[in-house]
Amino acid sequence: MRSWLFVPGDDERKLAKGLSSGADALIIDLEDSVALSRKAEARRVTTEFLSRARGETRLTALYVRVNPLDSPFNIADLDAVMPARPDGIVLPKAQGGPAIQQLSVRLAVNEAEHDLVDGSTGIVAIATETARSLFHMGSFAGASHRLRGLAWGGEDLAADIGAEINRDADGHYTDPYRLARSLCLIGAAAAEVLAIDSVYTNFRDMDGLRLETESGKRDGFGGKMAIHPAQVPVINEVFTPSPAALAHARAIIEAFAANPDAGVIAIDGQMIDKPHLRQAERIMARATRGQTAL
Repeated sequence: MRSWLFVPGDDERKLAKGLSSGADALIIDLEDSVALSRKAEARRVTTEFLSRARGETRLTALYVRVNPLDSPFNIADLDAVMPARPDGIVLPKAQGGPAIQQLSVRLAVNEAEHDLVDGSTGIVAIATETARSLFHMGSFAGASHRLRGLAWGGEDLAADIGAEINRDADGHYTDPYRLARSLCLIGAAAAEVLAIDSVYTNFRDMDGLRLETESGKRDGFGGKMAIHPAQVPVINEVFTPSPAALAHARAIIEAFAANPDAGVIAIDGQMIDKPHLRQAERIMARATRGQTAL
């Protein structure tokens, strides 16, 4: 899935707008964008929204960002939204594989209680929001069959390490956040799940958004989070393979299918080997995800 749009869980108007934004997934937020005094109301609004959306034909996946596992709100969040069958849960401040296992147990209990298919609720972890979390990025591999993706964020990490800012004068992330970004990407690859790039906070700067999104795609990310519906078309466009890229990928796959014992194949004057085949398969998979979000 290419675009992951954050929407406050207590705002019915923004939830409706998000559903028509073209985003591949909504992240309905019960955490940072909801004030303490509005937590219960956000659960109610979110659950009603999920229940209504379930009766509609849609291509948008619906994930709920709950509060962290060690907060007093996590279990209440899950108890409220799970009867409405979200497609998945986004776990903030995830501390490696053990956190995913703990959440998976809580989801299994809720699925059993509400007669849902066991394992049907996916998990996306925001994996770099604390300094401690950076030392656990290799532990997501094999943690749970529910894990669908790893995302990273620099705002909470900046607060945790005491940084004044997380970008330099040119708008580029400084070294601690480039490290977090790289660890997220590598951790996702090791876990064989989607790597999701962080938000671009200046929602009026579409040129900057495009440059950062193209950088993420170049490095291996498969999607990007958004904080405003206006960002969704840019993200979708960048992460949708071009016709030329699809044609080249298809040619590589077909060539190896016709020559299964070959280690290297010449295509258009280039020597193509198995790493190129894997890359071609990922391009085709990305195109499929763009066409069908669920």
